[in-house]
Amino acid sequence: MSKIEVNQISSQCGSTLTIGQSGDTVTLASGATQSGFGRTGTVDWDTTAKTASFTAVSGNGYFVNTTSGAVTVTLPATPSAGDIVSLADYTNTWQTNRVTVARNGSPIGGIAADAFLSTEGQSVTFIYVDGTEGWKNVQDSTSNVTGNPFIIATGGTITTCGNCKIHTFTGPGTFTVCKVSCTAAENIVSYLVIAGGGGGGEAVGGGGGAGGFREVKSPVTPYTASPLDGYSTPGNRVTVTASPYPIAVGGGGAGSPGAPSGVSGSNSIFSTITSAGGGGGARDGSALSGGSGGGGGIFSPHCGGAGNTPPVSPPQGNNGGVGYRPGPGQGEGGGGGGGASAVGSNAETTPNPNNGGPGGNGASTSITGSSVTRAGGGGGAGFSGIGGAGGSGGGGCSGPGTPDRGATGQGTAGTSNTGGGGGAGNYPGSPNAGGNGGSGIVIIRYKYQ
Repeated sequence: MSKIEVNQISSQCGSTLTIGQSGDTVTLASGATQSGFGRTGTVDWDTTAKTASFTAVSGNGYFVNTTSGAVTVTLPATPSAGDIVSLADYTNTWQTNRVTVARNGSPIGGIAADAFLSTEGQSVTFIYVDGTEGWKNVQDSTSNVTGNPFIIATGGTITTCGNCKIHTFTGPGTFTVCKVSCTAAENIVSYLVIAGGGGGGEAVGGGGGAGGFREVKSPVTPYTASPLDGYSTPGNRVTVTASPYPIAVGGGGAGSPGAPSGVSGSNSIFSTITSAGGGGGARDGSALSGGSGGGGGIFSPHCGGAGNTPPVSPPQGNNGGVGYRPGPGQGEGGGGGGGASAVGSNAETTPNPNNGGPGGNGASTSITGSSVTRAGGGGGAGFSGIGGAGGSGGGGCSGPGTPDRGATGQGTAGTSNTGGGGGAGNYPGSPNAGGNGGSGIVIIRYKYQ
């Protein structure tokens, strides 16, 4: 082994100095340092902005342009300690179209999940440390960046409660899951799906039935659910994937204006879950079936509509009450529409056969962070007595023309976005049409941090 001791090596001619031959390894002694060449913790910036997804190379910095859409940057495969990659927002549009940092098999900040950059003007630097922490963010002009192990989703009106996000849909839309959780149990979301309520019957008719009420509470999203929580039945659970979920929110059915019954409400839908619209309240014959059944009218056979139609477990609603009119001058009253947690009451037969039946009560849940009761049935009309009150939870009161129910025979509408049934109309009074049912609602809740 030869040894050369010099203070300086200079080229004999030209400006290029070669140390070693092709294939050789030049090694600094232990404890020695270098200056003037090699990387010192910085990157070489590629000044041609990236507008499409690409795989990063260690030692490079990239300006990422998301003006036209989101971009995915895949980190190097099988990295070595000290590998480095930097990214910068080229046009300050990451808040509109984000950058996904794909981990390519290595953790990001100790978490085995991709990271997402969605802040305007953000710039970050990742250095690969080891197999435990993986790519460590050592510079961030705005916030700390680590892999996100939770569900990321868009759609509806988004609020938070504790560690949960809540998406509320009061009309049609799309719940889009951009990324699922790394924990399988967290991909089972909580939901509340309520259909539109049925319209009330006219002229001493029955109240409209409430829209179907279906709820599942995932154990990872703590809140007080209704007694109708269907989590224990596996077929009720919705496990989301990274895909869009169209949302249908059912409208309330129209109150009866000269028809045998009010119109049934429309269905609400999320994924595999469908809640059936509430049945319309009757004037003539039997009321209509649905999520909850409408109340029966004063003409034979007076029957209330069947609830929980089509059947699911736990039941999405209840039957409507029976109407009453044994003969001319012997009393007339409509049955109450069924509600989520109770049947609609029958029209009173004694001591006052002219009183209508109250609507069945709705169900209460705290899925949004506070307790709200929804899906109450509409009240049935009473000819010369008192009309039935709407069930708690958005059910419409009847309109018999008595001081406690209003000045005319017009039925009271169910409350919007509760699925409440419409109240029945009464005779005399003009107008004497039934009230419209209330529209439905869809709410989705999941853990986000």
